[in-house]
Amino acid sequence: MEMKQLKRLRTPRTLIENRISFAGPSSEVSIYDTYESAKRVRLDAGELLFCGMMTGRKIMHSPNEPKGQEFLPHESFIMAPGEVVAIDFPDARRDQPTTCLTVEISKDKVSRVSQRLSDSIPMLESANDWQFGCPVLHTHHSSETQRLLNRLTKLFTENHPDRDTLIDLNVSELIIRMLRHKTRDFLLTYCSKDPEANSLIAALDWINSTLSKPLDIDQLCRHAGMSRSRLYVEFKEKLGCSPVELQQQLRLKRAAERIRDGESITAISYDLGFNNPSHFCYRFKNFFGCTATEYKLRGNEEDIKSLS
Repeated sequence: MEMKQLKRLRTPRTLIENRISFAGPSSEVSIYDTYESAKRVRLDAGELLFCGMMTGRKIMHSPNEPKGQEFLPHESFIMAPGEVVAIDFPDARRDQPTTCLTVEISKDKVSRVSQRLSDSIPMLESANDWQFGCPVLHTHHSSETQRLLNRLTKLFTENHPDRDTLIDLNVSELIIRMLRHKTRDFLLTYCSKDPEANSLIAALDWINSTLSKPLDIDQLCRHAGMSRSRLYVEFKEKLGCSPVELQQQLRLKRAAERIRDGESITAISYDLGFNNPSHFCYRFKNFFGCTATEYKLRGNEEDIKSLS
């Protein structure tokens, strides 16, 4: 399908959550555009639902966040089957719609992918329960996940001869990213409670508590009680990244928190161990999809709106 045709399909028939959907094997992708402000719009999840913010801002009210949680571009929420949330669209306008992409995935598909991962990630919860934490999971999605969502949208909307096979492969990748993210968050939370629970937990605790220092792999191995080769195998199998990659991601998330608190971008970059502010800004934009300055300005705008 040409992008012009997709744009034509998105011509609003309703101003609140105007939806177009495309079905694939074991999954369905939908694009929602909202063109006027609204409050408490209901969203149900019949199957596992991955929702990625594309443009604008939402405030989502769920059982674990009754006062509301803000969602911005490059952020996602994952809803367990059977969950219901209410969404506010405070800034949606006809010339600046709020847009969200959802991917609904069948339980059977999630179960099959989860089972294939269970040998390398034995702490994965039952895919049917999806209870590693909250029934609604709020997360940042990286530029790689954003590219995956863009690729999925293109695959769903075109008449490629291998469309269904490619969709199935890309949905499997999205599920893997979700499961690994939940595992990683679970382990990081757990290591703050019991940093010596096992070798991997000890390694995570060490990285998380020494973000401002260059990562010394030999010292990390000694702290975790693992050989270098075992350390890399554990990280790759259970977290899907290397120790250095994890440290980079944790540094950037910590930096984002401090930027939102009003700290200097230059000071943050040096304090978290980046070589210089330019290198930090390059990494930040690649991870969050916007520059550190844009992120800071966006936070200031939201603070002003909350006070008005």
